[in-house]
Amino acid sequence: MKYQITCILLLLISIACQRNNQTKNRETLFDDGWKFKAGDIKDGEKQSFNDLKWRDIDLPHDWSIENLPGQDPQKVIGPFSKDSSQGKRATGYAVGGTAWYRKHFTLKKIDEGEIINILFDGVYMNADFWINGKHLGNQPYGYTAISYDLTSFLNPAGQDNVLAVQVKNEGRNSRWYSGSGIYRHVWLIRKKPVHIAQNSVFITTENISDNEAKMKVKSVVDKKTDGNSEVSLLINIIGPDGKISQKVKTGVKTLTTGGADFIQSITVPHPELWSLETPNLYTAEIQVVADDKVTDRVTTTFGIRTIHFDAQTGFTLNGKKVLLKGGCMHNDNGFLGSATIDRAEERRVELMKTYGFNAIRTSHNPPSKQFLDACDRLGVLVMDEAFDMWEKEKNPDDYHLYFREWWKRDLEALILRDRNHPSVILWSVGNEIPERADSSGVAICRNMVSLIHQLDNTRPVTAGVCIFWERPERPWSDVDSAFTSLDVCGYNYQLLQYDPDHIRFPSRIIVGTESFSGAIFDNWRSVLDNSWVIGDFVWTAMDYLGEAGVGSARLVDTARTSRRGFSGLSSWPAWFNAFCGDIDLCGFKKPQLLSRDVVWNNSMLEMVVHSPIPEGKREI
Repeated sequence: MKYQITCILLLLISIACQRNNQTKNRETLFDDGWKFKAGDIKDGEKQSFNDLKWRDIDLPHDWSIENLPGQDPQKVIGPFSKDSSQGKRATGYAVGGTAWYRKHFTLKKIDEGEIINILFDGVYMNADFWINGKHLGNQPYGYTAISYDLTSFLNPAGQDNVLAVQVKNEGRNSRWYSGSGIYRHVWLIRKKPVHIAQNSVFITTENISDNEAKMKVKSVVDKKTDGNSEVSLLINIIGPDGKISQKVKTGVKTLTTGGADFIQSITVPHPELWSLETPNLYTAEIQVVADDKVTDRVTTTFGIRTIHFDAQTGFTLNGKKVLLKGGCMHNDNGFLGSATIDRAEERRVELMKTYGFNAIRTSHNPPSKQFLDACDRLGVLVMDEAFDMWEKEKNPDDYHLYFREWWKRDLEALILRDRNHPSVILWSVGNEIPERADSSGVAICRNMVSLIHQLDNTRPVTAGVCIFWERPERPWSDVDSAFTSLDVCGYNYQLLQYDPDHIRFPSRIIVGTESFSGAIFDNWRSVLDNSWVIGDFVWTAMDYLGEAGVGSARLVDTARTSRRGFSGLSSWPAWFNAFCGDIDLCGFKKPQLLSRDVVWNNSMLEMVVHSPIPEGKREI
């Protein structure tokens, strides 16, 4: 009996290893063994790949968080420089510029017809890519993934290949600390000629009853060879316990060169739902069978849950009303910079969950996949945001230069990558967009919402809309046109407009996309009292680098009339971080979060001590 048990265990381990190896062989982490050089290089070097004296690094990598030479408290402190051309206080005095990355690699074997892609999860920003001296393309936006087909440019098996990346984080292109470089993961993807298209798997919950969940699995199969092939899919649904709960085979399709959609309905018995309290996760393992041979295998994690939004019942998850206790979060990991260190991404989500938040707004750009994975595992809801600007600039060198040509590709990349994450409940197409209420902005918003609904019809779309700070003569009612295409209307710092707007538009669903921490009591009372206000997202949940000192407290003469504002902030070297977060850069609570604990009924009483304010001064 002992021998039998041992054999069974070995067999199970062998099967598991085979499955993992097949997935591993398809996607290989490509982070190790890169070369790095700050500054530009001569044209000759671009062809000769003379990188022997370059620095050895592993990815992810953010060069803007590395100490600068010539340390001088009057000019240079750590990675921060008073002479930063990236935006000075706006970017936390960080230094960008141009830099190069290269990786030498050899493929021991290349199968006939094999397709080899490289996938960059994120490069900040305006990056160009080469393989063996052949230019692959350019990616302006620093927050979306980009993939290239390397197959036709690779050297024969056993010979050296060189992948080169030029990154240009130049000029004033961000309102916060962005980081610089290949700051997210890189993957080498190897596929057979008949395979699942990248990010084409889409799993939706159609209906849930007490005993079963009706699911739909959509996949796109690409075929890169001539001739006909008989193709079908084998789909295994693996439950939260790691056991296969369902096995389904699709019908057979005859494919020539090109692609074909496969849509399969699946019934999952006794589903374990994904929720904030029990974030149960399933896995769909999809195998491509072409002419009786398995040619590809992909796995996708998903959750079984339903979401619903309306002005009468608010936001419901699995039929249960949930009030969004939200916080906005930037992309960086504080002292670690913007590098996507998986544990650091997870820790931020853990802190949010521990401190009572149940929702995060990824302001103002797509987050890392690892961040969303952590939200899935821990049970935290996400407003997934795409852009901080459209065609009109906020800084002279920002994404507005590329928006018209690139918005569709970048938005599509975001939706296709993230639409299987059960934590994502809202898409956001923008934040405080200058042209939001102009005819051009209204048309842009309508086109983006239409594209999102085509790619994902299961989630509503919102945007963070503010008053006309740039044109103060315009009344708030002029923003009505900015909301016409949105499913949920995001209000930035506009608590006083909730009631009047509800009278004018009783079916409008409102969410506080940004609010001041000092107004937590009034903001949360509005959420509690009104079904049509579904939640509140404070600016910000956690401190971040850049926008240096906007949340700082300082003493001014009593006679000064202004009670708020960014003017008068002390210059270098007082602040590198914003300091408006409920949680500081180290992960500790700040006084406003203690106030939030009481308002959210997490605590009956909290106490803080404030030093006396000198006579003739007041604090702003």
